[in-house]
Amino acid sequence: MTLRTLFDNTQTAFKLKSDSELERAYFLFKMISKEPLVRIGTAATKVALHLNLPVEGLIRSTVFDHFCGGVNEKDCMAVVDNLTRAGVYSVLDYSVEGKEHETQFDATMQKVLELTKFAEHKDAMPFSVFKPTGFGRFSIWQKITEKETLSENEIGEWQRIKARYETVCNTAHTCGISLLIDGEESWMQEAADDLCEAMMVKYNTEKAIVFNTLQCYRWDRLEYLKQQHAKARAGGYKLGFKVVRGAYMEKENDRAQEKGLPTPICESKQATDDNFNGVMEYILDHLDDISLFLGTHNEESSYMALEALKTKAIGRKDPRVWFGQLYGMSDHISYNLATEGYNVAKYIPFGPVKDVMPYLIRRAEENTSVAGQTSRELTLLKKEKTRRKV
Repeated sequence: MTLRTLFDNTQTAFKLKSDSELERAYFLFKMISKEPLVRIGTAATKVALHLNLPVEGLIRSTVFDHFCGGVNEKDCMAVVDNLTRAGVYSVLDYSVEGKEHETQFDATMQKVLELTKFAEHKDAMPFSVFKPTGFGRFSIWQKITEKETLSENEIGEWQRIKARYETVCNTAHTCGISLLIDGEESWMQEAADDLCEAMMVKYNTEKAIVFNTLQCYRWDRLEYLKQQHAKARAGGYKLGFKVVRGAYMEKENDRAQEKGLPTPICESKQATDDNFNGVMEYILDHLDDISLFLGTHNEESSYMALEALKTKAIGRKDPRVWFGQLYGMSDHISYNLATEGYNVAKYIPFGPVKDVMPYLIRRAEENTSVAGQTSRELTLLKKEKTRRKV
């Protein structure tokens, strides 16, 4: 098998799936491939959950079980153990979004702390993760990013957000677990970037513990990376970055158009790909200073990364380079990379069905909007179904 055919191996890609799970995956991606169906389905699901209609069982047995590890971390352990046997590591992601109350933010922080401390004693879980808006209201992040004056109550909220960051980053440092901090919408991201940078200065003195996220559909991210690199070299600390294409493109473009602002998004898919690959290459050229978590479902970028590692004589198990994909997606990349001995982790979302629905809806919309990705999944699933019948 040549390097450029690695991801065609469906026997390895789907070795953890039973025949019934393979059929379910094929059915789900077939549904997701139809944009009108996704729009109707997501709208109907939101209404049904809002009205407390008994649909959670249906959601759980279809889309939820495919893309999520369970409703709690105990549910996820069977998934984690399965992945471990396939040489794939796990990132448990408490994917509860859109909360507004301090008690909810404290509860999310406690959950992240529990997972981080648990991961310390679980070799299969080298990372912990959270979203900035899991620790504080979106509007606070937005106000700080847009340089608006905070009220006295909001100043208190911001101090509590910073305290939550400090607590979690300190715990990750103590446990020796790397902490992935997700990226969000551009109009709140500067505040999140600045806070993440402060944590890197404090906790990344010897190696990358705290990782920020670069969403490369934003045309300014390579320049931002270079600025961060210069600061880190001057300050004597390490950088960690999860590099992704991004998850909020339509929302970003709609908002820019509505407000008469220039869009922060690259002008085309090709420009986004070029930007992503440029960011990836820059980090691989500076691994002494920057660790990389390459979060991608794109085969071409993955092949480019493999070629770069080979050219630069970077070992497959170098702890500064990780590949990551979402649970339920791009198994042909994850399991084939793991079989070849690379560091690979699956993001495993979990949480109560109703609370995880915003995440699942975004996944469905993302799959629908990325040309070719869903059809590639379907082609590979169909190929494996045929192989098993022979």
